[in-house]
Amino acid sequence: MSVTSLPLAKSRRDVFFEGIHDGLPIALGYFVVSFTLGIAAKNAGLDPFQGFLASFFNNASAGEYAAFTVIAGDAPYLEMAIITLIANARYMLMSCVVSQKFATDTPLLHRVLVGFDITDEIFGITIARKGPLNPFYNYGAMAVALPGWSIGTALGVIAGNLLPPSAVSALSVALFGMFLWVIIPPARDNRVVGFLVLASFLMSFSCGHLPGLKELTAGTRTILLTLLLAGIGAVFFPINDLTDKPEEDENHAA
Repeated sequence: MSVTSLPLAKSRRDVFFEGIHDGLPIALGYFVVSFTLGIAAKNAGLDPFQGFLASFFNNASAGEYAAFTVIAGDAPYLEMAIITLIANARYMLMSCVVSQKFATDTPLLHRVLVGFDITDEIFGITIARKGPLNPFYNYGAMAVALPGWSIGTALGVIAGNLLPPSAVSALSVALFGMFLWVIIPPARDNRVVGFLVLASFLMSFSCGHLPGLKELTAGTRTILLTLLLAGIGAVFFPINDLTDKPEEDENHAA
């Protein structure tokens, strides 16, 4: 192969715009979802600028909603930090996976900046990329995804201040619809997940009415139930895909 026929390495600018291209659909979806999240922020007492900052620095629907619930309950900062950590813990695992795609000489600063906005959707498009990860691809996706999420939240807060209480109440229900859309498909496909989801509903309702437990704040109950149910799932229903895969490969090879 001649030197002139070798593919040229893409510039940072080209990779950045590829990230923007792939991030635009994500940004549009974020805008819609975060608008309803802004209603929850408004109900927690946040103004539009505070809602914008909350979404810009914590781009996670479940984590933010949990934090807004704690804020609305006037809970201490420690409880807010713990519940946000638990709700967003999966992103630490995603960051570990993404870190394996970097070239070995990638500076620490790029690794930290990419890890700042690892979401489910950005993780998906990042892992789908072939070859070593160029951080400017993630910067391009983040350049549209972060504003879409944070501006949507701010506009949701503004709408919550302008709309009548009945409309705000209706939009608040829309956020629960989003969470149902997230949990129903895996619960339908996996009986264990469905069992744990149903158990979480029943236990959450019970804890809100049982003596001793109902006196706890909603955030504390959520922390305890999350740890309990996640522990039950990990101990009694471990995922064996990683251990079974080598055996399957050997069978295919034979």
